[in-house]
Amino acid sequence: MQIYFSPEVITPEYQVLNVVDTTNKGVGNVAFLFGEKKLYVYGILEAEEVGADFKDLVTPYLKGLAKANPGVDIFSCLYVGGRKIKLHEENEE
Repeated sequence: MQIYFSPEVITPEYQVLNVVDTTNKGVGNVAFLFGEKKLYVYGILEAEEVGADFKDLVTPYLKGLAKANPGVDIFSCLYVGGRKIKLHEENEE
């Protein structure tokens, strides 16, 4: 199953994006909150079978936001099927 971002709300302070499948059915969401030199990311995805796709979708989006805000500290909390995931393997516990 392919998944995509579908914007819900986008402002200069935050973005809320729905995660939808090819039939436009919501399967999760992700929020990006912008502070002074801080970026907070919170996301949750219901379907475990697309967890790798979720990670592959969020990672380049987050890299683009970081490029637009050089020097930003990124704090993320992402869940797939109730389990927390990390974006970078070197941060794995």
